[in-house]
Amino acid sequence: MIQPKVLAEETPQLNIKSEAAVLLDTETNAVLYTKNADAKMYPASLTKIATAIYAIEKGDLNSIAVVSANAVRQDGTRVYLVEGEQVPLKKLIQGMLINSGNDAAVAVAEHLDGSVENFSKNINEYLKTKIGVNHTHFSNPSGLFDENHYTTAMDLALITNYAVKNPVFAEIFGAKELVWTGQAWNTTIKSHHRMVTGEFPYPEVTGGKTGYTSMSKQTLATTADNGNLKLTAVVLKSDQKQEKYDDTSVLFDFGFKDFQHTTLSKGQIFKNGTKEFYPEKDILITEGINGSTKKVNSDGVLSVVGNNGQVIQTVQLKLNEHQTENVAKMESTKQKQDVSLKDKYLFIGILIFFIAALGVVVGRKWTRKL
Repeated sequence: MIQPKVLAEETPQLNIKSEAAVLLDTETNAVLYTKNADAKMYPASLTKIATAIYAIEKGDLNSIAVVSANAVRQDGTRVYLVEGEQVPLKKLIQGMLINSGNDAAVAVAEHLDGSVENFSKNINEYLKTKIGVNHTHFSNPSGLFDENHYTTAMDLALITNYAVKNPVFAEIFGAKELVWTGQAWNTTIKSHHRMVTGEFPYPEVTGGKTGYTSMSKQTLATTADNGNLKLTAVVLKSDQKQEKYDDTSVLFDFGFKDFQHTTLSKGQIFKNGTKEFYPEKDILITEGINGSTKKVNSDGVLSVVGNNGQVIQTVQLKLNEHQTENVAKMESTKQKQDVSLKDKYLFIGILIFFIAALGVVVGRKWTRKL
């Protein structure tokens, strides 16, 4: 599934402290706010969002993974897997997303593709062809820092948007806690995302993932739903942990306050010169709360433009070929009529000329007779 083309040419000034940020409409992919959206950034554990949806779509969730020594040796946050431990794939995904277990992430990658190297190759191809992002390269499944492990705020937002449409992913992404029973660790793992757990109150939040390394600094991906709109926010490289939550709250407040859904009706006509374009089906779009203008170019790309001049969303429409054929026929008929009329005028002109010439000849003869 390639993501529909979306863009924001101008965005309002919000007090966002994170170095990069993107706010999308989860359902339409409309871009509501951007800050350094396409800048190369390090995602930290937000990588695990991509690893999770890749695993859910490719793997058998009930299959059993055998934990390797390589997985056990991973640095950072873990779920304390033991070499040789047998764990269902879904449980590994839960440990990876909820508790951000780096050991679980590597176990997932090795179970799916045999090695982290093969996983890296396959997930990068998956992200390009399945989700449609082009500025991301992952060298590992967890997000541990690597110069060759990078993405952008826009790509991460699109990846998250894609992932949350999967019910298994959405369930795990929104989990506050989970009872964990392992060979070496029995506990209740809890989400690290303070908006998900309610420590940073924002009732509309439906899921999220945190990230941190010393190079990437604080990173956060979050989804929210107020009953009218569903939004996805990604903020990258916040200096302080609190800042990423403050920024996310500002983004959601802005999105819920300033935007709404409307529908382009099937067959609705939009014109560019003599061309007509229309949606082949009803299409949900996002526009400003005070409405928007809709402009279609000669290629049938409809831009939804807010009152501040911001292009919120673009939609590809279908050319009305029947109307175009009729216009072509009318133009052809008119051209033929014009040619026929010119021929008539030419004939009349020639006839008048000969009559006039004949009149002159007759007149001269008549004068001589006199």
